[in-house]
Amino acid sequence: MVLRGTNQELSRPHNRRIVLEFIRARGAVPRSAIADGVGLTVQTVSTIVRELEELGYLLTVREKPRGRGTPPQVMRLNPDGAYAIGISVTPLGVEAGLTNLAGDMLGSATRVAARLRPTEGFRLIGELVAEMKHLAGDSRILGIGLAMPGPVDVQAMSFVGPTTLEGWGNVPVRAQLQDVSGLPAFLAVDTSAAATGERLYGRGANLRHFYYLHFGVGLGGVMMQDGVPIGGARGNATEIGHIPLVPGGRPCPCGNAGCLERYVSLDSFEQRDAGQSEADWVAEVAPIFSSAVTTIENLFDPEAVILGGMASQSLLDALAALGDGLPVSVAARYDRALPRLIASTDRQSVLRGAAALAVSGVLSPGRDAFSPEHAMRDPLSDGLAA
Repeated sequence: MVLRGTNQELSRPHNRRIVLEFIRARGAVPRSAIADGVGLTVQTVSTIVRELEELGYLLTVREKPRGRGTPPQVMRLNPDGAYAIGISVTPLGVEAGLTNLAGDMLGSATRVAARLRPTEGFRLIGELVAEMKHLAGDSRILGIGLAMPGPVDVQAMSFVGPTTLEGWGNVPVRAQLQDVSGLPAFLAVDTSAAATGERLYGRGANLRHFYYLHFGVGLGGVMMQDGVPIGGARGNATEIGHIPLVPGGRPCPCGNAGCLERYVSLDSFEQRDAGQSEADWVAEVAPIFSSAVTTIENLFDPEAVILGGMASQSLLDALAALGDGLPVSVAARYDRALPRLIASTDRQSVLRGAAALAVSGVLSPGRDAFSPEHAMRDPLSDGLAA
């Protein structure tokens, strides 16, 4: 996605976010390249860069010498210029992580609490936020991002059944999150948060188009198109877990039968026959799982399908190994440079993505997945003329 600025004085907060995102995405950029890259005048960019340096978001460094002469100066993101908190709420409990602007995980903590209700959930979130703030010390914390299971606002699917957060319907999650944290708050479906974390810091970092299959208590997925999650009209696009794949199959709390997550999910794995090994379970679900992956490929034509989430690394690796025997799809090309299925190795992609949501929400243009109409003070202004 190409972000462009506008040479109008009233758009300075927007332009500051544009410039910062441009530099973040490229790692190191000469000042001379920024103006052309974001469509702003050299004078406008010079002013913005100076402001961002004064606020501590950017650093000016010299490139390594490559020959004769003094190497040019480049602009880099200052990793410790600000921090963000990521929160993940699942039917198994709450987890929190503190990241810097580069996405490095500086610390994390977990509270195990099955069948978590909102009152207890926000009490635990408050505890975790206090821990993350203590870890950050006097460093600036931009905001907090919270990821929770989808789908969103679907009467028969949201907050219904063991793979969702029962009892969380009609809860003002954003407002309560802001109250307990004292920070600008942003929300996302866990699949989108995890896919974003994978795109920024994981196996999807060099891919423009990939499908992220989130193996949580339930099963979710999202297509990343040009680095952006496809959300659909209500943020529920590619809700793979509730596609009925087995006619007359196991009943699902959504009211249908044979939904994919009744066979492939942590909930399904935990309910496998007593004594059934991980390898035996994978072999049992292989035909259904392979059919689902082939359908994803034919619908979205991704460069690869990345498997991630809460499952163990051994289980993700075993499922990824099924890629060698997948049925023919549009992904079965002779010129493939990547496996069709790739197992993520980042166990904290949801937290990284949730924290990145907070960073992007205050530093770069974008809208959060649950409340597109949100409006909030621009923290980059920090006393500057907006």
